[in-house]
Amino acid sequence: MEHIRYARNRRDFLTQCFCGVGALGYSSLMAQEKRLSPLAPKPSHFEAKAKAIIFLFQAGGPSHLETFDPKPLLNKLHGEKRPDTFGKVEYQNVNQNSRLLGTKRTFARYGKSGLEVSDLLPHQAEIVDDLCVIRSMHGDMVVHSAAQYQLMSGRVIPGFPSMGSWMAYGLGTESDSLPAYVVMPDPNGAPEAGQPMYTNGFLPAAYQPALFRAGQRPVLNLELPKGITMQRRRKTVDFIRELNEANLLGEDPEFSARISAYDTAFKMQTDAPEIFDVSNEPQETLDLYGVGKPETDDYGRRCLLARRMVERGVRFVCVVAGGGGAETEWDAHSDIEKNHKRMASLTDKPTAALVKDLKRRGLLDSTIVMWGGEFGRSPESERGSGRDHHNTGFTMWLAGGGFQGGMAYGATDDIGLKATVDPVHFRDLHATILNQMGLSQDQLSVLHQGRRERLTEVHGEILKKIIRA
Repeated sequence: MEHIRYARNRRDFLTQCFCGVGALGYSSLMAQEKRLSPLAPKPSHFEAKAKAIIFLFQAGGPSHLETFDPKPLLNKLHGEKRPDTFGKVEYQNVNQNSRLLGTKRTFARYGKSGLEVSDLLPHQAEIVDDLCVIRSMHGDMVVHSAAQYQLMSGRVIPGFPSMGSWMAYGLGTESDSLPAYVVMPDPNGAPEAGQPMYTNGFLPAAYQPALFRAGQRPVLNLELPKGITMQRRRKTVDFIRELNEANLLGEDPEFSARISAYDTAFKMQTDAPEIFDVSNEPQETLDLYGVGKPETDDYGRRCLLARRMVERGVRFVCVVAGGGGAETEWDAHSDIEKNHKRMASLTDKPTAALVKDLKRRGLLDSTIVMWGGEFGRSPESERGSGRDHHNTGFTMWLAGGGFQGGMAYGATDDIGLKATVDPVHFRDLHATILNQMGLSQDQLSVLHQGRRERLTEVHGEILKKIIRA
């Protein structure tokens, strides 16, 4: 019949079967794409200055008045009632009977830049020429949990994606054997906002953080069981994947993330064990971080692991200092000197070591290091020698990732009560670090419950003055 034409040679066969062969190829590509991880590297919206972030989260709220923001007038007015000319702020515990509390810390100028740092942080004083110190931070909430949510996710309530999840969603990861987003909690326990402040919120489960354990074994069961070969483990993982995919009906992000987690776990068993073994680092590096010393061993190990992970393509690492309650956080309600001396002794040396180590390895330019808490401490006293929560003016710093080093940006008033010069809200900080990662705060968004949601909630200002030209 006319509509039937038998192939007489190979050319006729390929011509007639083109659609079929093409369909086979297309099906193969689609199957491969289906297996492609949602964490595969993605292009940035524009040229990026940095490709990874390490956030040194100082939970509880370190005092700007005892660290990076000297206030001679505060010492002069010690014991007096706050003058009305400075205005009013809301606190949890400071009241009309509270009095201004001077600091016992002494400040000096360091580095070529001459930035002022207190004697509480002698090691960070050594790296001031790499730091962009923002002295005019402010947020909306004065309670720990709500302030921590806003710091991490741009919202004062839980349920929204954290910075790390947004970064993983927008850029994926350059590592195929480690998570894209890692949180290393404090061994004393969780801060007040708990695990919800780190989570992926309404983003797919693939962008949730991997929470590592404290101590010398941050990830358990990396070793193969006795008598199990790597080949056998690979077959087991493949079989589990096939069973899971056979039961996968339609779009199920949670189930898909669980399937992907098995593959990541297997790759960590094959590639990651040596990453967590810091003993293979030179002794000089271990000493730099304070590994092996009672006070600095824990935080030093976690800062060193953060460097090792961004070195291998992890996108966002949060290293938490503080948790479990006021006495084991920067939450100095009763005695600012005792509390801050303790926390500084644990964290100052490893913090400075991280910046130095990244710099000498050529990684600081491509890595943003961010230091700070959810708020600062009040100029007025609480319980005699303590300071209350304080969200209207405090300090954070940034290093690397295209930021200007050796500069102080913004200012609080003469007693450190309010941000008065170039105020920086959390949303401005978020917009700026997104910009350095090559992400537009407007384009990085998800339609959720009828609203186009983004990290900054509303439009944040990019702090162009602190970015290197």
